[in-house]
Amino acid sequence: MSKHVAVLMGGLSNERPVSLSSGRECAKALRNAGYEVTEIDAGYDVAERLRQVKPDVVFNALHGRYGEDGAVQGVLEFLRIPYTHSGVLASALAMDKHQAKIMLKAAGVPVTDHVIASRAEVGRAHVMSPPYVVKPIADGSSFGILIVKADQSHPPQEILGTDWKGGEELMVERYIPGRELTCAVMGDVALGVTEIVTDLAFYNYEAKYSEGGSRHILPADLKPKIYDKVQKMALKAHAALGCRGVTRTDFRYNDRAGEDGELVCLEINTQPGMTPTSLAPEQARHAGHSFEELVAWMVEDASCNR
Repeated sequence: MSKHVAVLMGGLSNERPVSLSSGRECAKALRNAGYEVTEIDAGYDVAERLRQVKPDVVFNALHGRYGEDGAVQGVLEFLRIPYTHSGVLASALAMDKHQAKIMLKAAGVPVTDHVIASRAEVGRAHVMSPPYVVKPIADGSSFGILIVKADQSHPPQEILGTDWKGGEELMVERYIPGRELTCAVMGDVALGVTEIVTDLAFYNYEAKYSEGGSRHILPADLKPKIYDKVQKMALKAHAALGCRGVTRTDFRYNDRAGEDGELVCLEINTQPGMTPTSLAPEQARHAGHSFEELVAWMVEDASCNR
């Protein structure tokens, strides 16, 4: 008898459209792999819906707040339903960029210098010498990220606007020039390293999700020892936060800084995009795992107490 999998998708965060896309693709692949699948758009009634559906396993295809920050993981632990990806603590840590950086630095993963400041402070005057990057502390898909260039005399004034959705506390970190790299981890194995090339200002929401917004070079054209270092750092980041299942860690690599360049970890994603053309599935395919095999592996890896 095949397992009954509930795919949680959509949700309540800014990343709802991305999650709906991930969820539909995962549900389709799981059906093709022989599972019984129920798709659930995860609202505030998610616990009640799950009680009605009674799945054997939950495939978490949510992104952002409530789905990626430990909240829904806590609900699933309470209901004792095995689920995919990382558990409560790892999810909460990874979503909070400040706490994640503390943990990563302690584990020997290089991170950028940063300060935490209120929206009013960041909007009023430079809290760090430019160039720097402004980020919401807990959001994904590059929502609310602003780059302040070296010659800018004032911080971006949209931070002080009434329609600002990036929160009241912000992270300001040193801008690292160079190449955008990413490496997924599947269980305890680092997959390939992808270089992301975009003609836009940086790898923002538009670059991630619009057609032609970015190009993925897999395997990335790097010196073997740098390629190996990225994989080692992705594994180290995954382990440092206690992650499970599939994660994806993003890096900047400035190949002009010294002989070996400067490699810096930007963040770890505990719920990476899961469409067939997303970065983690692309890397899994490069390693010999079809999209169906990847999602089936994730279902079989699911558990409570993650």
